[in-house]
Amino acid sequence: MKIVVLDGYAENPGDISWAPLEALGAVTVYDRTALTESPLIAERIGDAEIAVTNKTPLTRAVIDACPNLKAIAVLATGYNVVDTAYARKKDIPVMNVPVYGTDNVAQYAIALLLEACSQVGLHDRSVHAGDWTRSIDFCYWQRPLIEVSGKTAGIVGFGRIGQAVARILRAMNVRVLAYSRTERAEGRALADYVPLDTLLREADFIFLHCPLTPETEALINADSIATMKDGVILVNNGRGQLIVEADLAAALASGKVAYAALDVVSTEPIKADNPLLHAPNCIITPHISWATKEARERIMQTTADNVRSFIEGKPENVVN
Repeated sequence: MKIVVLDGYAENPGDISWAPLEALGAVTVYDRTALTESPLIAERIGDAEIAVTNKTPLTRAVIDACPNLKAIAVLATGYNVVDTAYARKKDIPVMNVPVYGTDNVAQYAIALLLEACSQVGLHDRSVHAGDWTRSIDFCYWQRPLIEVSGKTAGIVGFGRIGQAVARILRAMNVRVLAYSRTERAEGRALADYVPLDTLLREADFIFLHCPLTPETEALINADSIATMKDGVILVNNGRGQLIVEADLAAALASGKVAYAALDVVSTEPIKADNPLLHAPNCIITPHISWATKEARERIMQTTADNVRSFIEGKPENVVN
């Protein structure tokens, strides 16, 4: 069985092993192939039976150019880079990694909130720049610090990750509101389900953990921001397209939104003209909520399990 990994570097820059996959066939790993459609994609797949991708797109044209292709494995939960409908017509199962990083994505969401509230990074840089050495006082702060305890958080999307965030927040004495298409008993034990407009109006902190759908795209826009509390903090390590970035930049400039803490943006890598790059009080990190070594090892093992299940004739985690 020939297996080609099209863009393996993000999953494994060298600190984990491809051995689980290599045990299943002849594996060729490319660090990077393409983030847009390119003839190179089909060229690299060649006559391989299994293509493994993270963000390299597998379009109808690519699938047609690779007649020996029999299965596609995605090194992620999201699989929008694959034309799943066309793959299904060609009897090619597309397999993803549905669960691997619930706790570390929740951990990172809280880290983003705490950075906005406690400004650890800002003050670390200040001390290393010599500001404390030159200070006439035993302490100082360059921006107001915000106490988390006693506040209200609103979580939009209350699946596994949203609930994991809620458990941490409750331990920090934060009231939690949730908005979700589906209300579940385990969710009610962690939060009060409320309509979206209530959540936006009452929350001091808003977390976005909903999937990207036509209904949620551009969910955070000028109109929805206008209904929020003055000085709200917005945390997004879900999908960048949930936010109209120009509207958020304007709200940060006006002070309506006190801080935005983001690990995702609408186009990645971020474009130089993204208005959030120059917005005040905007923390941006490069889509790394998922990237702990432990989580990537789980992705590797699940992907290998997916490939093994296909070889054995009983494919698992099929999304099409």
